[in-house]
Amino acid sequence: MITSISRPEIIPGDFKVIRVPAKDQLESCLPYNRKGIFKISIHQGANTIHFADKTAQIQKQAILFSRPNMVYRFEPQGKQHPGYLCVFTERFFDQFVNINDYPMFRPCASPVFEISRIQMESFNELFAAIEREVGLDFIYKYDAVRVLVLQLILDTLKLQPGCELRRQQVNSTMRLNTHFHELLEGQFPILDASHKMHLRHPADFAQALFVHTNHLNRSLKRGTEKTTSQLIAERIFLEAKHLLQNMDWNVNQIAWSLGFEDQSHFIKFFKKAAGITPNKSRIRLID
Repeated sequence: MITSISRPEIIPGDFKVIRVPAKDQLESCLPYNRKGIFKISIHQGANTIHFADKTAQIQKQAILFSRPNMVYRFEPQGKQHPGYLCVFTERFFDQFVNINDYPMFRPCASPVFEISRIQMESFNELFAAIEREVGLDFIYKYDAVRVLVLQLILDTLKLQPGCELRRQQVNSTMRLNTHFHELLEGQFPILDASHKMHLRHPADFAQALFVHTNHLNRSLKRGTEKTTSQLIAERIFLEAKHLLQNMDWNVNQIAWSLGFEDQSHFIKFFKKAAGITPNKSRIRLID
């Protein structure tokens, strides 16, 4: 008697592959902005990529890997060409492999791999194969998709010198600083007035990172010459300016979304940083 094999359920949102049109900025593609997921994308065109507290350059072609809560900002330096993007949850690979074991998904690892035109054609073929598999009416299709995604990962690792593939002990200070910046950046951008940032104070970050507040502060001070409070305040101020310029929310809504107890505390904070009140700043930005 042959019994049927129960396949792990694929919940909508666990995996998605899309073709990215040739637009000036990849983040205009909504799935790319999803947080809490892994992303693999292929790019053609000069770009500056800002992530956490680092910057990377793409001269011609590259494949890029993103782990959960790592937020990227693209700064196009020329004409952009169509590409591919796949996004998936950790659960998608559950019971198959531990996706976090691969070097490109580890903290402090460089997520950008420059590739040649021939290598890009090979990666494009893999993405196209993934796209075809997803469209099939086949109970095992996501097993095939996992194999193809792993092929993307392994083919990328083959591009690196052997010494780069060895497991290395990452400097603890660098690792902690990277985790901090990922947690901080992972709260932005704020796109909905009902969303409120929760990691607001040094103690919040220390608790999330399982370290003492003083240890986190010393680590960040050593790496950035700024205190935890300064780094948080600078990022909140940057987001405040963005919300004032791009959202029609009132000052009270912006203050709440940025974690301030009330509007007066936010106004005082903003005036100290900018020299003017939020409303006056909004008028200047509009003008």
